[in-house]
Amino acid sequence: MDINHAEQKIKNLLRLAAQENASDLHLTVGRHPTFRIDGKLISLVKDKILAPDDTQEMCNAIIKEEKKKILLSEGQVDFSYNLENKARFRVNAFFQQGYISVAFRLIPNAVKALKELNLPESLYDLVKKSQGLFLVVGPVGQGKSTTLASLINEINHTQEKHIITIEDPIEYIYEQDKCIIDQREVYQDSKSFRAALKSVFREDDNVIFLGEMRDLDTIRTALTAAETGH
Repeated sequence: MDINHAEQKIKNLLRLAAQENASDLHLTVGRHPTFRIDGKLISLVKDKILAPDDTQEMCNAIIKEEKKKILLSEGQVDFSYNLENKARFRVNAFFQQGYISVAFRLIPNAVKALKELNLPESLYDLVKKSQGLFLVVGPVGQGKSTTLASLINEINHTQEKHIITIEDPIEYIYEQDKCIIDQREVYQDSKSFRAALKSVFREDDNVIFLGEMRDLDTIRTALTAAETGH
């Protein structure tokens, strides 16, 4: 499979995933391309079983060079992929048994309002607070990213703030309303979560959205930011 064919194949699969309301697409050597729909894995048996060259070429067709270097050096990497400005995906490429696998998660274009998520009304009071540290935690696939996006967008539509997000990768894209929203992607806009977070102290922020806290240094810096009113 050459690079052009691989790119077209990926686009076709992702278009179909969006049309079928699949939450995920999996590309794994020895398996048909597979969707997750309503929690169930559904193999696309009309597509051929993927060979090592297939997954490698499809990954190469969409990954940027700097992310490819991370994949080769660390064995896995996260990035985002925008399909013709119609659908956006969070992507994780990783090695398994020496072969490349790729997992895609569909990110909805529209950010849902808090009331659409049936979340407690107390969250409306939370986003009005001027300082503090608020953690959103839970199992994979249970709506953490969706909840956080709704909270950010509630602030965006109701307050005049400067919001800085630090993510790996950027997931939801916000349409700025009353807020200035600067979205920074780790490894693209900054070398690490910690480096991006430290620079926030000089960027006149009101709200920091930190996608992950992966190490003690980042946690310490986040606590310092909260304690000093950021």
